[in-house]
Amino acid sequence: MDTELKQSLQSRYDSLDAERSAVLSRARECSKLTIPALIPPEGSDDNSTYDTPYQGLGAIGVNNLSSKLLLTLLPPNQPFFKLAVDDFTLAEFTDQKRAEAEKALNKIERTIFNEVETKAIRVPTFTALKHLVVGGNVATYQPEEGGMKVFRIDQYVVNRDSMGNLLEIIVKENISPLVLPEDIRDKVLAKVVDSDDGDSNKKEEELTLYSRVKLSEDGKQWEHIQEVNGEVIEGSEGTYKLGENPYSALRWSHVVGSNYGRGFVEEYLGDLKTLEALSKAITEDAVIASRTVFMVNPAGVTRAKKFKDAKNGDVIDGNPEDIGTAKVDRQMDLQLILERISALEQRLSRAFLMLQSIQRNAERVTAEEIKRLARELENSLGGVYSILTQEFQLPLVKKLMVQMTKQKKIPKLPEEVTTPKIVTGLDGLGRGNDLQKLMSYADVGQIFPEQFSKVTNFHDFFTRVATALGFDTQGLIKDAETMENEKTEGQTQGMLQQAMPELTKAMMNQEGAQGSQGQGGTGVQGGPQQ
Repeated sequence: MDTELKQSLQSRYDSLDAERSAVLSRARECSKLTIPALIPPEGSDDNSTYDTPYQGLGAIGVNNLSSKLLLTLLPPNQPFFKLAVDDFTLAEFTDQKRAEAEKALNKIERTIFNEVETKAIRVPTFTALKHLVVGGNVATYQPEEGGMKVFRIDQYVVNRDSMGNLLEIIVKENISPLVLPEDIRDKVLAKVVDSDDGDSNKKEEELTLYSRVKLSEDGKQWEHIQEVNGEVIEGSEGTYKLGENPYSALRWSHVVGSNYGRGFVEEYLGDLKTLEALSKAITEDAVIASRTVFMVNPAGVTRAKKFKDAKNGDVIDGNPEDIGTAKVDRQMDLQLILERISALEQRLSRAFLMLQSIQRNAERVTAEEIKRLARELENSLGGVYSILTQEFQLPLVKKLMVQMTKQKKIPKLPEEVTTPKIVTGLDGLGRGNDLQKLMSYADVGQIFPEQFSKVTNFHDFFTRVATALGFDTQGLIKDAETMENEKTEGQTQGMLQQAMPELTKAMMNQEGAQGSQGQGGTGVQGGPQQ
């Protein structure tokens, strides 16, 4: 056991918390102007209430951008990855084996993608993306059984190397004593009661669980351990292979030399603060302007009490010129505020990609629209999507492949030959890029149709098109054996059709000859009769 663990995970957590304090403060400030409950202030619980922002553009923008990221990272209509075979191995395959290999890999892709749908990973992913947009950091936990779990920035600490690679992560969460093993629970609760002067009510309170995953000194595996109130949970000590660590610490942007990233909202924090202040000012001015106060001339003939007590339709003594209303003459000021708010809203709307003309408000969104979303994200957000590809999508696929292989849901694939590949950005999603290349190849056939038909294996071509579209070709495209049998049958039928005129002519000649013989016999026999 290393020196850091001897100091307890809580002590290690507290030591790493010092660097996180500034990051956490910025994240809470960004959350306050967008979705206050996302990263709540320290000491908040389920009964806490939060100040509602005077503007809703921050929350709308965060939800909008997170939704578009979710649609691009986990598209609902096709896998966001493909299993690629290295070029050297692929060169040894024949055309038929290559098509069969792609068809088999496509089936495995759909099986893994169905696992994503079955585990309902989209819901926690959407929450994680909102944390990335607002706070710039979030941690996830993907167990072998069950769905993904999300941890806020105030629930974990991390340690990275100079390249930004994760070295250590410690997660802090509250748990019920009932979920602990009985022997550990007895030790922990006894320590809690002793530390609180024998107060047995402390047994009902939640305990703090620390879970730590750290890269081993040789860098060949991950070491895992859990601790509650200084007591190591028996059976929690173990290791994970590289690539099988269920914990991930995601970042919106990479900051050189820092263990944490920066959020998207932080980049536009100035505009959000200004919009919040102006929205508050114009709201308060609108409340003042909407107030109606009547004034009665004290030197006039109209009495204020009679005017106040008069009901609708009553007749009282008085002079209309004695009555007036108090007005707030700030129309020019309010107009300037409104113009400034409009400019800020337009600028922030562009930043949060709130372009409704791109994504239709419909239950189903076409693959072309998803590509346009990916293109928009790639152009507007720079390398953010690439970071999420390497830190979220690729590890997610690898973890699912390992888990599903253990559960025998998919066959074990040789890692040195087959690796998952995330297709992102302008090249389209999933196998859309392959389909586009195949269609471009087909366009060449329109220029040279005769040569195209001679050199192209159309069975392989259609198989690849169906694979690129994500279809299961079983029963859709005929296999080579069926096509060979049909070809043989077709040749036989062609030969029969070619021979049919000759057979028909021969049969007709034979019938004609028999008819002639029949006519001659009748004449001889009829001679004597005449």
